[in-house]
Amino acid sequence: MSSSQRPDNSAASGARLDIIAGLTTAAVVLPKAMAYATVAGLPVAVGLYTAFIPMVIYALAGSSRVLSVSSTTTLAILAGTQLGLAVPDGDPARLITATATLTALVGLMLLAARLLRLGFIANFISAPVLTGFKAGIGLVIVLDQVPKLLGIHIDKSGFFRDFVSVGQHVPQTSPATLAVAVATFAVLIGMERLRPHSPAPLVAVGGAIAASWLFGLDALDVSTVGLIPQGLPALTPPDPDLLAALAPGALGIALMSFTETIAAGRAFAKPGEPPIDANRELVATGAANLGGALLGAMPAGGGTSQTAVVRSAGGQSQKASLVTAGTALATMLLLAPLLGLLPNATLAAVVIVYSVGLIQPAEFRAIRRVRSMEFHWALVACAGVLVFGTLEGIVVAIIVSMIGLASQTAHPRVSVIGRKRGADVLRPVSPEHPDDETFEGLLIVRPEGRMFFVNAQYVSDRIHQLVAQHKPRVLAIDLSRVPDIEYSAMQMLADGEKRMTDDGIVVWLAALNPGALDMARHAGLDQRLGRERMLFNARAAIERYQAMQAAGAIPLPEV
Repeated sequence: MSSSQRPDNSAASGARLDIIAGLTTAAVVLPKAMAYATVAGLPVAVGLYTAFIPMVIYALAGSSRVLSVSSTTTLAILAGTQLGLAVPDGDPARLITATATLTALVGLMLLAARLLRLGFIANFISAPVLTGFKAGIGLVIVLDQVPKLLGIHIDKSGFFRDFVSVGQHVPQTSPATLAVAVATFAVLIGMERLRPHSPAPLVAVGGAIAASWLFGLDALDVSTVGLIPQGLPALTPPDPDLLAALAPGALGIALMSFTETIAAGRAFAKPGEPPIDANRELVATGAANLGGALLGAMPAGGGTSQTAVVRSAGGQSQKASLVTAGTALATMLLLAPLLGLLPNATLAAVVIVYSVGLIQPAEFRAIRRVRSMEFHWALVACAGVLVFGTLEGIVVAIIVSMIGLASQTAHPRVSVIGRKRGADVLRPVSPEHPDDETFEGLLIVRPEGRMFFVNAQYVSDRIHQLVAQHKPRVLAIDLSRVPDIEYSAMQMLADGEKRMTDDGIVVWLAALNPGALDMARHAGLDQRLGRERMLFNARAAIERYQAMQAAGAIPLPEV
C-alpha cells in the first residue's frame, strides 16, 4: 500500500467511527432530550429541536472536536423555572414563544460576552460551590419527577413543601403508572451496569412505546406524551415584550451553559488536540442558542454524559454530532406519531437516572477532606437552591463564591520564616519542623499574594502581632510571594516602616518583585530605606544580620 493511500484510508476509518459514534449518541441523547423538555414543562418535540439546530451550529463553529451540544439537566430545570415565572398560566402558544425568546436572549448574552472578552467567566463559580449547586439542582429535579412516576398531581410551591405534598399523595398512586416506571428503571439501570454508555434510553423508550400500543396503557390511567407534530418546526420569532421578564433568568442560564460547555469540552480534550478556546466557545454556544431559538429550541450547552458517549463510541470529530443531529431530523420527520404513545412515567425515569449523577456525595467528602471551609460553601450553595429556588440558587452560588474569594484575598497567609537546620532551605516555621533555625533579634515574615486595599490592613496588623510576639531588633519583610503592591497597601507599608523605626526596630525589605519594586520607587520608599535596607532575598537578610552580629554592630535605622 502506498503512503498516498493511507490518509484516505485513515479518513475513511475516521468517518466510519464518527457515523457509528453519532448514531450511538443519538440513541442516548434523543430520548434524554425529550425527557429534559418535560423537565422544563415543554412539549417533548422541543427536546428534538434542541438536539438538531444547536448541535449543527456548534459542530461547525466550536473548538472541541467531540463536544455534544443540546439540552442538559441543569439548563432544563433553570429554563423551566424561568418560563414558569414568565408564563404562569402555561398557555402552550405563549410558552413556545417565551422559550424562543429565552433561548435567543441566552445566545445574545453569550455573544455579547465574547465581544467583551469575558471568556474568563468560565471559572466564575468555584468548583466546591458548583458541586453544591448541582447537587441542589439534582434533588429538585428528582423530586419534580416523582409525581410522574406515581401518576399523581401536586401543586408546586417549593422543594420542602413539595416533598411533604408528595408524601401526602402517595396513597393515590396509580399501580399501572408505577409499574411502567419500575420497568423503565430496571432497563436503564440494568443496561448501564452491564454496558456503560449503551443505548439504554432508546431501548427503554422503544419498549415503553411498544407496551403503550400493545396494552393500551392510556386506558389504564397511564398518561402519555400525546400528539407530537410531525415535520420541521415552525419559525418562532422572539417576543420583545418578554425580554425584560426573561433577561435575569437568561443571564443565569447563559452563565451555566458556558460553564458546563467549557467543563465538558476540557474534560474530553485529548493530548495533541487543539486546546479549548474559551472565547470561541462563547461564539459557538451563543450562535447555537440563537439559531435554535428561531426553531423554538430550549437553551443548549455542552453535555458531559453525552460527550462521554461520543468518546466511548470512538468519535473523532464533530461529524459525529452532525450524524446525531441528522438522526434527530429523521425522528421529527418520520417517528413523531409513535413518540406520542410514550408514557410520561418513562420520561420521568429517564430524567431521574440521568440527573441523579448531579448529586455527588463523594465530591462532598473529597472537599471536606481537603478543607472544611469549601465544604461549607458547597452545603450553602446546595441549600440555596432548595430554599430559594433554582434561579436564585445561581445568585447564592455566585455570592458564596465571591465571599469565599474575598475571604481568602482579605486574609492572606503571613508566615514567620526559618531555616532548615543543616540545609540552605528557608520555609515557614511550623510545629511539623520544630528543629528549624530562627535568629535571635531577627524576624523574617513573608506575606503571600497581591497586597491591595482589601487585605493591606490585615497584613499590617498581622505583622505587628508577630513583632509584638517576637520583639526583634530587625524585621525583614520577604516580599518574594507578593507579585504587586497597590497604592493603598504601599502607603500602609511606608507608614508601618515609620512606626517601626520610631519604636527602634529596623525594617528591611527583601526580594521585591518588579511590580512591587516599581511601586516602592514611585512612592519614594527606596530612597528612605536606601540600598542597605533593600536586600536581594531573605538569605541575604540572614547573611547581613549574622555579619553585623559577628562584627558587634547593632543595626540602627537609616534616616
